[in-house]
Amino acid sequence: MVKITWLGHSCFKIEAGGYSVVIDPFKPGYIPGFRPVEEQANDVLCSHLHADHGYTDAVKIVPSQGAVPFEIKGVLSAHDDEGGAKRGMNTIHIVTAEGLKIAHMGDLGDVLNDEQIEEIGIVDVILVPIGGHYTIDPVQAKEVAESLRARVIIPMHYRSERFGFDVIGPLEPFVNQFTNVIYYPQNFIELDRSVASQVAVLTY
Repeated sequence: MVKITWLGHSCFKIEAGGYSVVIDPFKPGYIPGFRPVEEQANDVLCSHLHADHGYTDAVKIVPSQGAVPFEIKGVLSAHDDEGGAKRGMNTIHIVTAEGLKIAHMGDLGDVLNDEQIEEIGIVDVILVPIGGHYTIDPVQAKEVAESLRARVIIPMHYRSERFGFDVIGPLEPFVNQFTNVIYYPQNFIELDRSVASQVAVLTY
């Protein structure tokens, strides 16, 4: 069983087998509406070092007990649609644990090319930005998820009436493209290999 907890914006904690990793913690007060990230984990990963993704001080690193049950891989991508010329580069992190392959797309700024799709491979879960402006937009996010044949799609990096940057888009244009949307009443989801295909909207 893998537990994925949404800590706001693009920040997630992934836990399995007594091990945990936090991805893309943000600087306190930097993004409207989100509480500061204050977590303990065995590792912290950042897609890039902008303040809304690269504030590693939010995570206290604790030693792991025994062998590390995660396999972690990085795939380079661009933060924009000009090969990184506008906003720099972005690392997609692929975390494999308990037989599940999870791709955190960071601030992906363009659809994936054939080489990136091949390097990432088929995934079980994708954490994908959907808000546009700084990242891919809702239509592109759907294309990316489908290109990796993700069974579980978890949207991130969007705004609501309570949180998020004003310039990025809301949730609805993304989820309205799907029929298998599940709204979870909490900010986490627990998954195993039997999980059904879905768009999983976590509640902050």
